[in-house]
Amino acid sequence: MTLEAVLAALHMVAILTLVVFLTSEAALCRSEWMNPAVVKRLARLDLIYGITAVVLLATGLARLYFGVKGLSWYVSQPLFHVKITLFVLMGLLSIKPTLTFRRWLKALNQTGALPGEAEVRSTRRWVMVQSHILPVVAVIAVFWARGW
Repeated sequence: MTLEAVLAALHMVAILTLVVFLTSEAALCRSEWMNPAVVKRLARLDLIYGITAVVLLATGLARLYFGVKGLSWYVSQPLFHVKITLFVLMGLLSIKPTLTFRRWLKALNQTGALPGEAEVRSTRRWVMVQSHILPVVAVIAVFWARGW
């Protein structure tokens, strides 16, 4: 029982950390705020966001395999598959901003160039799509926890 509580707590901390860093990216990725410090910060935030996503996946897998309910219960739940699909979708959507932030940082370090307004807007749109999927995952979790 203690293991279940620890795994659940670690999973929750990972979820909340993911929310914090995705929200920070969304807040900072604005053309009117773009400067060298923001480019560096976005690259750092995105790295932490990626690490947190891996930790979230690891804690989720730990709950799947070592939790009280077990693998067979989870895979028999339709909402589990919806949650996993949305999580994978978020991961796929995060690839473009990650590559873009790295490219911006490389350009900044090599030439001092900042990204253009249109590119910042486009990248922000990708981040915002992810940030709008995340609450849907949370709502699904609430319904799933209530036996829906």
